[in-house]
Amino acid sequence: MLKFLALLTLLASAAVHAQTPLHTDLPLKYLEQANPESRNQPLVIFLHGYGSNEQDLFGIKDDLPASYSYLSVQAPVKLDADSYQWFRKKGEGAYNGETDDLKTSANVLLDFIAQATKKYHTEPGKVFLVGFSQGAIMSYEVALRHPEAVGGIAALSGRILPVLKSELKPDEKRAPLAIFIGHGTADKRLPFKDGTDADSLLQRLSLKPEFHAYEGVGHNISAQEIQDLSAWLQRLNP
Repeated sequence: MLKFLALLTLLASAAVHAQTPLHTDLPLKYLEQANPESRNQPLVIFLHGYGSNEQDLFGIKDDLPASYSYLSVQAPVKLDADSYQWFRKKGEGAYNGETDDLKTSANVLLDFIAQATKKYHTEPGKVFLVGFSQGAIMSYEVALRHPEAVGGIAALSGRILPVLKSELKPDEKRAPLAIFIGHGTADKRLPFKDGTDADSLLQRLSLKPEFHAYEGVGHNISAQEIQDLSAWLQRLNP
């Protein structure tokens, strides 16, 4: 039922947001619901999954805190018409990335975050990445390697890639990071264990992720997960 409700939410918003202009003034193309004249408002940046585009997560904002600013970016590597990815697959796994792609996309995303932070007159501690699947992988890549760039991340149905795991060491600079992990127990693309492994690893690094398991949910975002995400974001800026 939750899966059905989430699908309805996304489909209902698709027609509305199809006409939202695609902005091109920053290093990545993006959709916007924000007032560039506002000051010190939290800024959420959506990172879509493999083979999708900037419209995929944009509708979620309608169920998140109304006072926040929202951007939804288009990944830099084109697959097909209206289909993009953050990195090319390595071997047979679409979710194991080519190292060069990971570095290039992470650098472009970091540049985007810095410029967006300035454009929308906020500060890094109030910038939150919300990524799904491959977008969640990129959220980990950027935030764990460059914790000074953001205030936190929400990793939905994602994983921490082995290349990042092998390089992570305890670092007090990561201490302020707020982390939300959401994962369906029936996910067949990125198994539930990817979520629990990420949670365990981050705890070993002295971080305090907020972990949510969604019973029976596959590789998608449920209505309950959106509610939990909204509550988490609201707590970050009461």
